[in-house]
Amino acid sequence: MTQDIKGFCFCTLACGKNYRDLALLLAKDIEKYSPNSYFVILTDSPSDFSEQPNVLAFKHRQQSVKLYHDKRFAIAKGLSLFYSCIFIDADMRILGPVPQNPKWISIPGITARGCENMPKKYAKVLAGNPDTKLLKEFKVAKKAASKLNLELENEQINFVYEYLFAVTKDSGKEIEFLKQWEILASYCELNGLYDAEGNAIGLAAAKAGLPVRWSAMEGISFFKNRIEFVRIKKGESKMEDVAIYFEQQTKLEYPKRFIGQRIILKSNKIIKYLYNLLRLRIVTLKDFDFYYR
Repeated sequence: MTQDIKGFCFCTLACGKNYRDLALLLAKDIEKYSPNSYFVILTDSPSDFSEQPNVLAFKHRQQSVKLYHDKRFAIAKGLSLFYSCIFIDADMRILGPVPQNPKWISIPGITARGCENMPKKYAKVLAGNPDTKLLKEFKVAKKAASKLNLELENEQINFVYEYLFAVTKDSGKEIEFLKQWEILASYCELNGLYDAEGNAIGLAAAKAGLPVRWSAMEGISFFKNRIEFVRIKKGESKMEDVAIYFEQQTKLEYPKRFIGQRIILKSNKIIKYLYNLLRLRIVTLKDFDFYYR
């Protein structure tokens, strides 16, 4: 394999056996359909990928309370090695050939397969008819925005759906973007919002002056279970054509386990959550006024 260091890579976060197994499937897809591309993986067990030639695996210890915001570390590593990186969720699949030089990858900033401006994202809240989860997300995101002197309802600020998006270097703005994402990740998690990292991505990009744009990302044919369900419902896809991908994902992501194994896994998850939350509270005390007032 040959790859120009100024080119692009794919990257992801794969912690836990389930997601390492899924990422390995994805790595094989990338090897087949984008043979000149490397796949940068941050993982708790790099040795699991030692026999996959297109993978650059790096040891990673969970930093975020519930891992969602750790995606920024995969992007940072990708950009330290390549000019552009395409973040893709570990549970996704690539279904067809990927162009060697997609036009959209060369445009500085963030190119997202899914994004919408904040007023559209929170239209139900702004109309006074929100559901509970969306309202909580809106309140935390609005406070986080105000901490950075940004207005959440600004139509120029986008919520980025994080399952598939590319980041291309832009004169150092991408570095500032990652710094701001770190700040926002801590603020959101301290306020009980552990997922919905698309808020942090969009706000961090706005603060850093890093452009965000939607793109169909022509040339990347992919499978993502929840998106595929929508496609099937709309008649844009047929279950029989993608059933194998659903089966493979379910088998790896939700393997059958004895009750004792499930109890141990759940207990470990709770312990890890409490440890990471405590660590976060201690680390952020040095900036008490920003995070707690």
